[in-house]
Amino acid sequence: MTALAKKPSKRRFLLASDHLDQCSELASILKSVGEVDTVSTAEIPEQPADQFSGVVVDINLRSPESVQRVRNKLRGDAYRSMPRLFVLADALHHAAMQAWALGATDTITRPFRPTDILQRIRSAFPDTENYDASDRGKTLNRGVEAAHAVIKKMFQRLPVGSPLTFEDLIEAENKILKAIKHSSLREWLTTVGCHHAGSYRHCLFVTGFAVAFAQHLGMREDDQRRLTRAALLHDVGKAFIPIEILDKPGKLTDEEILIIREHPRFGYEALAKQGGFPREMLDVVLHHHELLDGSGYPHGLSGDEVSDIVRLTTIVDIYTALVEKRAYRMPFTHARAFSVMEDMGGKLDQQLLQAFRPVAFGSH
Repeated sequence: MTALAKKPSKRRFLLASDHLDQCSELASILKSVGEVDTVSTAEIPEQPADQFSGVVVDINLRSPESVQRVRNKLRGDAYRSMPRLFVLADALHHAAMQAWALGATDTITRPFRPTDILQRIRSAFPDTENYDASDRGKTLNRGVEAAHAVIKKMFQRLPVGSPLTFEDLIEAENKILKAIKHSSLREWLTTVGCHHAGSYRHCLFVTGFAVAFAQHLGMREDDQRRLTRAALLHDVGKAFIPIEILDKPGKLTDEEILIIREHPRFGYEALAKQGGFPREMLDVVLHHHELLDGSGYPHGLSGDEVSDIVRLTTIVDIYTALVEKRAYRMPFTHARAFSVMEDMGGKLDQQLLQAFRPVAFGSH
């Protein structure tokens, strides 16, 4: 995995635009907090001579040519872990979705309000004079790598009979908790999004959201660890789903959906047979698709039959799935995803969902 780039001691921005004559106002705002290199999107360097604190992209997000050009330019290793602030011409849903699909870590909207923009810039691009970005980056990468190692064992070793042990999880959890505590959920999601795709990325995203939620709720450290393990393992059963279904580039057929819906049972049976996993972890693996009104699967549990740790994992799992880009649809905005979950009413623990709101909206 590529390490996070070591950032300069002073903020330095790369401002890329496909209408340079219209970005002088934004350049002036950026210059009040750092140095600015302004280039056309065609001139974005593949290997910047100096490291930047981040990239600010001001393009027509409705232009397929502009979008593809930026996607190709920012795909290289030099930009993978670099924060990306996108300018929206308006608040229309399409533009916002396109920005997130291009790896945005934050967005700003015209017309600019300098005070608000400066606050977003300082949040999106940390001032490295105030902390050691290198050490912080190493801590973050160690956490992501530890989580990835567990996911890799799940998907590659379990299906061929190699054991995944409870000790594997214990070894990873310290690094994961430390990574999110000493960096941020946003940085975790950005790093994972740059390096992983598909089911691996979903599991890593869910883990990040779950840990941040646990820390936001002020859970005891033991409970944070329990939730970390549960989030890491919740989709273990997908290791036993045929890859052509799991990674199908399009909507699933009804028959394929029935096969996917077997993954909670597959995961539970594999871990129960192996032994050594706490009952509550098995509960999450088997029941994270249960809903409080009895309409979930595989057992149609309802009300108090659904444990607290399952309720929490289910909220994080659904939210993550909605804000992720899928082969058959663009990602939902954070606001739309949260609204969809509020509309689910009694299917979810709405009190717990509202407690999750600051975590969800603080991640973008």
